[in-house]
Amino acid sequence: MLLFHAIIQKNINFLRRSSKKYDFIIENIFEEVNIIDDIKIIELYFERNEQAIKETDIKYGKFCRNMAYKILNNHQDSEECVNTTYLEMWDRIPPTRPAKFKAYISRIDRSTSVDRVRHLTAKKRSADMVMALDELTDVLPDERYAPGRNDEEIGKLISIFLREQKEEVHRVFVLKYFYFESNRAIAEKYGFTERKVTNMLARTRNKLKKYLIEEGIYI
Repeated sequence: MLLFHAIIQKNINFLRRSSKKYDFIIENIFEEVNIIDDIKIIELYFERNEQAIKETDIKYGKFCRNMAYKILNNHQDSEECVNTTYLEMWDRIPPTRPAKFKAYISRIDRSTSVDRVRHLTAKKRSADMVMALDELTDVLPDERYAPGRNDEEIGKLISIFLREQKEEVHRVFVLKYFYFESNRAIAEKYGFTERKVTNMLARTRNKLKKYLIEEGIYI
C-alpha cells in the first residue's frame, strides 16, 4: 500500500511540474467555486432554511459517512452519527459562522463518532480503542477552546512532530492511536515489554502536548 501511494505521489508530482501553470489556474478555480458554494450553504443555515442540511449532505455527506465509518466500522452507526452531525450543525450555525466549512463539519463529525464509540463500547468496540481515545483527550485541543484551529492544521503539526521522533517511537504511536492496537500487541510485534510500550507512549503524549502548546494550540 505504501509503495502504491509512493508511485501515485510520484506521478502526481510529475504532472504538477509538467503543467504547473495550468494546475495553478485549475486549482484556484475549484477552490473559488467551493468557497462560494460553502458560503451559500452557511447563509441557508443563517436563514434557518432546512435546505441547508440537504445541501450539506449533497456536498459532504459521502465525506462524513466515510469518516464516521473509519471510526465505527458499522454503516448503521455511521449513518446515525452523520445525522447527529447535521443536527449539531443546525444548532451551532448561527451564531457560529465557520471560516472553513469542511474543516468545521469534519471536526463535529469526528467528535460525534468518537462519542458514539464510547457509548457503544460495552457491546461493539474493544476496550483498547476507547483507552487509546481517552489517552489522547488530554493531548488534543477541544474545539470549544480552539475554534480557529482546524483539523488539517493540527494534523500537519502532529505529522511534523512524529517525523522528528525516533522511528520506533513514531511506529508505536501510529499503531496505538491510528490503528488502536493494544499495548500487548505492539510489544509482541517489536519484541518490547508492555511496560516499555506504556512508558514510551506516555512520554510521547507529554512531548506532543508540550509541542502543540508551543505552536500556539490551546489544549
